[in-house]
Amino acid sequence: MAVPSSIVAAIAAANVSFRRASRFISPATPRLNSLRLAAIASGPLPLERFPAAARLRETREFLAVRAEGRMVQGRYLRMSVLRRPGEDPARIGIVTSRRVGGAVQRNRVRRRLREIFRVRRAQFPAGLWLVVVAKPGAAGAGFGELREEWLRLAGRLSILRDL
Repeated sequence: MAVPSSIVAAIAAANVSFRRASRFISPATPRLNSLRLAAIASGPLPLERFPAAARLRETREFLAVRAEGRMVQGRYLRMSVLRRPGEDPARIGIVTSRRVGGAVQRNRVRRRLREIFRVRRAQFPAGLWLVVVAKPGAAGAGFGELREEWLRLAGRLSILRDL
């Protein structure tokens, strides 16, 4: 099977195994699909990633937000924010207790909340620490409902900038 050299180069550059990537290529694969494969092999664009530096990880960070920050809550979420001086980008911590549901439901809620934050990360001012606690009803809420409540709570905290 002959594979265009541009795809081979993209796969090699992305450090993806050729054997794995070649499963998706056949002689009948149109060029457009080959370009999509190259884009997939190269990974997400830097602006689309959610790096570890964008997350609150340490207990002391969560406790600082809780002790010193402002908090608002809605039907599905409780949002706390702390403004820290400095030029660090905004960071988020997400808490989902067992009250939210089983592991599958908790992980789904976390993925949805991370995505809402990731898409709007540029709108948050630098030095902002944000802790979002999912309430038990969050597992039953759809993505749109979570996004609407997220934006409403962020508006109440006045943390979103217009771009």
